[in-house]
Amino acid sequence: MPAGRYAHIASAVMSVTTAKVAGVKNIIVASSPKPGVGVHPSIVYTADLCGADSILNLGGVQAIAAMTNGLFGNEPADMLVGPGNQFVAEAKRILFGKVGIDLFAGPTEIAVIADDKADEELVAVDLVGQAEHGYNSPAWLYTKSKRIADYVIKRVPELIAELPDLPRENAGAAWRDYGEVILCDTDEEIATISDEYAPEHLEVQTQNLDWYHKRLKNYGSLFIGEETTVAYGDKCSGTNHILPTKGAGRYTGGLFVGKFIKTLSFQRMSKESTKTVGAACARISRYEGMEAHARTGDARLRKYGFQN
Repeated sequence: MPAGRYAHIASAVMSVTTAKVAGVKNIIVASSPKPGVGVHPSIVYTADLCGADSILNLGGVQAIAAMTNGLFGNEPADMLVGPGNQFVAEAKRILFGKVGIDLFAGPTEIAVIADDKADEELVAVDLVGQAEHGYNSPAWLYTKSKRIADYVIKRVPELIAELPDLPRENAGAAWRDYGEVILCDTDEEIATISDEYAPEHLEVQTQNLDWYHKRLKNYGSLFIGEETTVAYGDKCSGTNHILPTKGAGRYTGGLFVGKFIKTLSFQRMSKESTKTVGAACARISRYEGMEAHARTGDARLRKYGFQN
């Protein structure tokens, strides 16, 4: 549970509850302590309410190492989930294989698709709303409207200047270094560029919402219509906010119950089934040049009275 720049209460809900619903028997939460306070009280309360079994007064790569290796009397983790800074993300990447991870997550991203009928102020506000996450959080606008583009370029710095110190510092650096306004000719061009970027959060504020909903393929989570801001998904609307970034939306979705569930397979054959399966196994194996495989089928064909 990140608690560096901000105490992410919602992350406790998104990760602990999801694991609990999936039937995970042992849930360990780790969160960065503050001097003289320890883990943020709101995170402790929320994690406990959602069903955490243990809460570690520890954050960052130290927490990743402690959970992976079963330190402080806990069982070693099988799965690591949840957001964090670049060091936490890299630690998870290094340990993937020894443990499972939800996804490889980078800085928070937002993209907004807006047409000329969009409320330009809402577009600008929503871009700033995600840029405050951190100095390296991209905020992108894709539009056919030069009016919207010009307004956002002018308005976003004004909105950032009105923020309190920490959000202003984060959003200002993010917009300066990672903000983009991309002016396109057609809806199809917008959709193609959006799918290439595969943004973590993607808002669509256009008249043809259904067309974009059907056409868009790559994103972490989609927010349809001006009524649906990313912050709702971040905090309370019900979808999970632990989502793919850095283009990972091209091949994976976000955290959900299924991430904690293994799909296991088993086989149990009858003697009669060997007549078909054993013969097919032997033929395929010999075509592949795997004679020892083939002979395991042959042996059963002979034992159960079938011809090779």
